[in-house]
Amino acid sequence: MKSLLIFIASFSIAFNAHAAEKSTGPEDMPETFKSGDASKGSSLVASCAACHGSDGNSMNADWPKLAGQNQKYLYDQLKHFKYEERNNALMMTVTPYLKTLKDEDLLDIAAYYESNDVSIGQAKNDEDLLYLGKMLYRSGNMKKEIPACSSCHSVYGDGNSLAGYPSLAGQQIGYTTSTLKAYRSKERNEGEGALVMQSIAENLSDNEIDALANYIHGLYK
Repeated sequence: MKSLLIFIASFSIAFNAHAAEKSTGPEDMPETFKSGDASKGSSLVASCAACHGSDGNSMNADWPKLAGQNQKYLYDQLKHFKYEERNNALMMTVTPYLKTLKDEDLLDIAAYYESNDVSIGQAKNDEDLLYLGKMLYRSGNMKKEIPACSSCHSVYGDGNSLAGYPSLAGQQIGYTTSTLKAYRSKERNEGEGALVMQSIAENLSDNEIDALANYIHGLYK
């Protein structure tokens, strides 16, 4: 398992280095991924605003910020919810609405949120917690088979729009905490990246998850 995670981290670093040479705007998406229409998406998000904010910047620490998130990741997650491949108690109330939409509409919604700027968070001023979060995020802990988060999500939390690795910068503390714990318990298991995240999260303690969530909240692009 350790060698597998090292390989994953090394591959992601190489992939990100290659992607960094290019613009990651909609016009540079791979030919297999069609960019959505943000203007059309803006008219489809009224049902989303109550939890995620009108521009995708949620006010509740337990609800994810969607603003600035890359289209590929958001589009994939919306499809998971639409086709009931991902379970979430709150999102179940929106699933009937998503089922009325075409996949093209979901892509437009993803494009709308990507077009908005994510709000900058404020990490808790706890020296020990910040240090632990920074070390795990940037360097990982190979003794515990935990690769650096930055290998897939970039040093400043930009993510990778080409690969569909989510942006993490400014993400709500409560949401990041619950997400990592859901991966650790294998409750969250949809999509190709789930197995990788499960294998990483299973080695994270509650304190390490708290440290990462706090550090990530304070990241900005």
